Amino acid sequence: MRAVVFENYERFPSLTDAPEPRPGPGEVLLRVAGAGACHSDVSVYRHFKEGSPGAQRPPFVLGHENAGWVEELGEGVSDRVEVGAAHLVYGPIGCGHCRMCARGRDTYCENAATMPYLAVGLGRDGGMAEYMTVPAHHLVPLGDADPVDAAPLADAGLTPYHAIKQALPHLAGGGRHALVIGLGGLGQIGVQILGALTGATVIATDVKPEARARAERNGAVTVGGGDRQVEEIREITGGRGVDAAFDFVGITPTIAAAAGAMAQGGRLSVVGIAGGTHEFSFFTNPYESYVTNTYWGTVGELWEVVDMYRAGRIRPEVERFAMEDALEAYRRLEAGEISGRAVVVPNEA
Repeated sequence: MRAVVFENYERFPSLTDAPEPRPGPGEVLLRVAGAGACHSDVSVYRHFKEGSPGAQRPPFVLGHENAGWVEELGEGVSDRVEVGAAHLVYGPIGCGHCRMCARGRDTYCENAATMPYLAVGLGRDGGMAEYMTVPAHHLVPLGDADPVDAAPLADAGLTPYHAIKQALPHLAGGGRHALVIGLGGLGQIGVQILGALTGATVIATDVKPEARARAERNGAVTVGGGDRQVEEIREITGGRGVDAAFDFVGITPTIAAAAGAMAQGGRLSVVGIAGGTHEFSFFTNPYESYVTNTYWGTVGELWEVVDMYRAGRIRPEVERFAMEDALEAYRRLEAGEISGRAVVVPNEA
């Protein structure tokens, strides 16, 4: 089968022939409908060095945002999993035995340091291929929804959903304001989720005018970059600041902008994994506001994301690429030329 393989650190991936996988006990073989290309993939092959935090040992097939059709059941898989049915794949894979995994929170597995991989497409073969294997309990049924367009929801939908859900107490009630920084794939869906789950005024900011225009179509009030960015955000809130902020970039300047826009008692969730830092001072930090971080989400939350997708409340913006053009998708992603999410389509329906 054809697959996009991360072969070595700091080296662009290759499109090559790979053996078709076989499902083990408790797994299914999935014929891949769509695999989203994510900036995390770029970090895997471009930035991580051997032994550095987050680095995963090559080689393996990329792709941690996946959806497809069940092709074959492994030993012990219930026949309630229907061959031919479309499913979205929950990517993180924990030990399956600790307290966090028992709650479906594989991203926070207590034994992650001893695991051979983090997730499908992150240490274990992912979905940038014609076929992939998946633990059966990590499948979320899609029904008659399009699995190609659904593929990015496995990360670009689940990650903002988890962060926003954690912050909902800060957005309950009238007159609340939420801030979204970074309007790429995650930020755009984040704007939609905030509109669906809260009555807050959603303020969104990005340096790209076309990204701001898309957010405005989904109900956000937008602000550009520049020296007056924080001042303009505070003006929209009447000077009080925002009750919850979500930084989908995660560099030091964007964290600083979000912190500068916070209201007293607010919550800043840093979602983007770009290594930015934040300096705390008692005299400048708004009272009882805090900075936290979130990572991906739970398998139960992915079921909720799919419910919202099937109900038409969230709509990923997808640009499709044939399997033979998969490397071009990554080149354009690195160049900042992708609007929304690039999805590689290895198989026709």
